[in-house]
Amino acid sequence: MSKYSIQKSEAEWKEKLTEEQYRVLRQKGTERPFTGEYNMHFEDGVYTCMACDVPLFKSVSKFDSGCGWPSFDESIEGSVEYIKDTSHGMIRTEILCANCGSHLGHVFNDGPTTTGQRYCVNSVSIDFNKK
Repeated sequence: MSKYSIQKSEAEWKEKLTEEQYRVLRQKGTERPFTGEYNMHFEDGVYTCMACDVPLFKSVSKFDSGCGWPSFDESIEGSVEYIKDTSHGMIRTEILCANCGSHLGHVFNDGPTTTGQRYCVNSVSIDFNKK
């Protein structure tokens, strides 16, 4: 039994998501840097999980880190799950949607704000709702 509130079969995820969204959200892929819709997006609102629409990040936490992916200095409390990731010869912290288990990106302890965090998120993993 899955620990996530939203549970779908892989066939259902493939039907709901585009090929690129499926590759990133469900297969833990990464979009190319500086190509994502939300990299340089700074409107007021809330960023939600593309797979299940749960709110993940508030626009006030977004900043330009120069890394090529949307960056946030904190998530909405309880919305993100943190997993130790030792792939690619590195030790990183993977971030998943706590509601559906979809891959969002990684969080690093090198953020320039008072939180010290940099949530590096794939644009295809998120959607945006204006305030």
